[in-house]
Amino acid sequence: MTEHAPLIIDVAGTGLSDTDRRRLAHPLVGGIILFARNWQDRAQLLQLTAAIKAVRHDLLICVDHEGGRVQRFRTDGFTHVPPMRALGELWMNDGKAGQGSGALRAMDAATAAGYVLGAELRACGVDFSFTPVLDLDWGESGVIGDRAFARDPRVVAMLARALMQGLLQAGMANCGKHFPGHGFVKADSHTEIPIDRRSLKAILAEDAAPYPWLSTVLTSVMPAHVIYPKIDARPAGFSAKWLQDILRGRLRFDGAIFSDDLSMEGARRLDGQVVSYTDAGVAALNAGCDLVLLCNQSLEGGAGVDELIAGLATAQAQGRWQASAASEARRLALLPETLPQPWDDLMVQPAYMHALDLLP
Repeated sequence: MTEHAPLIIDVAGTGLSDTDRRRLAHPLVGGIILFARNWQDRAQLLQLTAAIKAVRHDLLICVDHEGGRVQRFRTDGFTHVPPMRALGELWMNDGKAGQGSGALRAMDAATAAGYVLGAELRACGVDFSFTPVLDLDWGESGVIGDRAFARDPRVVAMLARALMQGLLQAGMANCGKHFPGHGFVKADSHTEIPIDRRSLKAILAEDAAPYPWLSTVLTSVMPAHVIYPKIDARPAGFSAKWLQDILRGRLRFDGAIFSDDLSMEGARRLDGQVVSYTDAGVAALNAGCDLVLLCNQSLEGGAGVDELIAGLATAQAQGRWQASAASEARRLALLPETLPQPWDDLMVQPAYMHALDLLP
């Protein structure tokens, strides 16, 4: 049987229980996503990440750490990275220096933000952050809001590329989200299913435009829990048309595809019905996702996590989904290839100190 560890799960506390270790050791589990509840201070986080790697060295330790309001670790020395909109505003503010200088300053600041973000996380044993947001700031979506760089897809692509360069300097991969775009719709997919009724031509010309422009640097993508009924009746994360025909085929993306959180309302309502975590996971994998996330279900005993692990194993044995060597290779490619810099060394590194000075 082909090895493929598609599940990204979480844990309830600041350390690992025996149950956590059992779940993380399961061959279908490929990583863990951390939240603010898993944070106490840097020493504790370093102990937690070391304990995770002691279970399996190839587990991908992830976090949603974008800057602005989506930043899980905020104390004990972690830099408060500005929201991405601040970089877009810097782009538009040329001041007295002449046309174009604002854009160049913004790109330098974006690279600095990526480096600071990535280097601080890696110094604490975190491998990967789900960033940057490539959604356009249409002024409609409350859940996206200032997480977006700008309204113009060209500005978004350039600033995202600069931020990815900073992540790369820190030895960290990247994740463009939420394909093909979440910024046009008002509804929050955490609690309902947003519907975007535009045509494929309109979406590719605007919201999805950064994806092919970033094809040489984008290492992973997270699709939106949004339905685009003129393209497919299913949300993008469960749509083979979006993930295989358009993202992989038309746009030629060859990196990893993550599902968004399967516990979200928008993630489990398929064809008009709310389905189980297992059925949602199978649907995402069959649509073209390499990895699936289940967040915040380790709380109160973690029945949902155990249900998904057991259910996915049974579904695999029944032939309802097939393990993919290519998907596993894409997961492993997201792991850092270099050793992280210890925190105390990082704090006095000239490149890091310079990057701090460049943040808006």
